[in-house]
Amino acid sequence: MWRALVFLALLAIAAYGAVWIADHPGTVTVVWNGYEIGMSLAIALTGVLVAAIIIGIIWAIMSGVIGLPASISRSTRERRRNKGLASLSRGMIAVGSGDPLAARRHAGDAERLLGSQPLTLLLKAQAAQISGDREAAEQAFKRMADDPETRVLGLRGLFVEARRREDEGAARAYATEAARLAPSVTWANEAVLEAQCADGEWSAATETVERRASLGLMDKSAARRQRAVLLTAAAQSHEAGEPDTATEQALKAVKLAPELVPAAVIAGRLLARRNDLRKAAKIIEAAWKTTPHPELAKVYLNLRTGDSARDRLARAETLAKLSSWDPESRLVIAQAAREAQEFSRAREALAPLLNDRPTVRVCQMMARIEAAEHGTESGRSREWLARAARAPRDPAWIADGVISERWAPVSPVTGRLDAFVWKTPPEILAGPEEDEAPAPMPSDPVAPAERPAAAPLPPITSDSPAPSTPGFLQTGAGTPSTVPSPAPVNAPAGPATPAAQAAPAERPRRIA
Repeated sequence: MWRALVFLALLAIAAYGAVWIADHPGTVTVVWNGYEIGMSLAIALTGVLVAAIIIGIIWAIMSGVIGLPASISRSTRERRRNKGLASLSRGMIAVGSGDPLAARRHAGDAERLLGSQPLTLLLKAQAAQISGDREAAEQAFKRMADDPETRVLGLRGLFVEARRREDEGAARAYATEAARLAPSVTWANEAVLEAQCADGEWSAATETVERRASLGLMDKSAARRQRAVLLTAAAQSHEAGEPDTATEQALKAVKLAPELVPAAVIAGRLLARRNDLRKAAKIIEAAWKTTPHPELAKVYLNLRTGDSARDRLARAETLAKLSSWDPESRLVIAQAAREAQEFSRAREALAPLLNDRPTVRVCQMMARIEAAEHGTESGRSREWLARAARAPRDPAWIADGVISERWAPVSPVTGRLDAFVWKTPPEILAGPEEDEAPAPMPSDPVAPAERPAAAPLPPITSDSPAPSTPGFLQTGAGTPSTVPSPAPVNAPAGPATPAAQAAPAERPRRIA
């Protein structure tokens, strides 16, 4: 529309000019070399226009002839570039579809046509990766790491290759360098954090989490939780030798995550040693309201040494009221009542748990009550022990398919921070078959040596090596060794009974 209007405007101007020249005739005289040429104004203007056209045509021909080699070279480069981009596109499609032969062919064509550009190097590296040529892939990534524009991408590839050949030292070095060059790169920060946790560098890991949170790489609530977990791990490592430092770290962890059971347990235990019973009880009660846990109950019932069994029973009833009579509270009351020789009170506390498939610990508790009242050889005690062998499991610490006898800050399989959760294992692990012999009865349901009688679980099998984590050891490529653990699946940590100390140690178990 606008073009038509412009054309009409120009046509009108030209017509107006022609009419004006016709209305104002004149003569143009040209004198050159003794000759005098006279002509009208219209003919002179026409001649000038024709001469301009001829000069323009001659100039265009001369420019074309002079610039012909450059034009041919530019056209050749454009064709090569188009062919190279086509090869690059086909190569990426081949990599995505898993065709190593086509990927290598197109990668070679792209490098020949485009040269060592970032995308051609990336295609070459990926083609080598899907072909299984690790050396060629690593060489391509090294060339990328030498280029400032692709350095972080090259470090990422070198990191992946180092992980594949199980060179954790090189992988950590690549991740650290990438995090230094680009602090907002997520994979590098996660790899550095994982390595720091595996080495037990809890202070450095806390700084990494804080830096990630300040850069907006993670949610603030998740950062608070991870900081609490790392502080708890540090307190756990310092509890034996540096109780004051451990207390400070545990209290910081409780402030960040009051529901974190291990932090509350350590804080309560250390505060009780300082005779700060009121603060210890407050911390345990806050955690108990969120997650009733046997370790919390053990610390709470034994805050003050020298208390009688009836005092501990009263404290157990306080926990039951705080948790609205959670099943764990009933087990704690039953244990305290058994120690106080109030067997009817113990049975009354467990009665609601006996209606629908009582768990292993419930059955064992009933067996202990019967044994304490009627003797270890009584028929009812043996009956409850037999039921315990087939009963569903109680909650335990589980991370990435592994059941652990104690909490750990990272997963023994993937190295993921804050992986352990307190929950009931799948029903497939409910217990042994009916023809299997019942497990021996532990001496104390809340004692640290307690573990439910159940079928042995298969060992951990993992293709990737686990980080060094307290309570877990692995030999070779993911094969765990036998690891002694001071705390069982369903009981808090603490000094074990003689019977438990003589028992063979168990390894972490994987959920089938």
